[in-house]
Amino acid sequence: MDKDNFLKLIAAGRDSALLRFTLGNLYLEEGDAAAAAEHLERAVALDASYAAAWKQLGKARHALGRDDEARDAWRRGIEAATAKGHVQAAKEMQVHLRRLDKSRGEGRP
Repeated sequence: MDKDNFLKLIAAGRDSALLRFTLGNLYLEEGDAAAAAEHLERAVALDASYAAAWKQLGKARHALGRDDEARDAWRRGIEAATAKGHVQAAKEMQVHLRRLDKSRGEGRP
């Protein structure tokens, strides 16, 4: 299914966190981080426990240079993943946080 079909579903009132997550991923793959962030923000608004959406939202925000917001998304995603027992997702977001902090010269002893 392409983006247009997903957008038609939203327009028809069939919005969902999964639909927004999928759209966000499609936009990220195309390099449109702004559109991706918009849909991923809606995904986590619809389901704050959606760890994968938080992870991708962090990536989109980072691509936009919104690093503090990316950090917030990954932290919230870690909380969501941990609450659901999704250890791997939490670890992946911790790696993103460490890389972000390292690129800013933070996290040194």
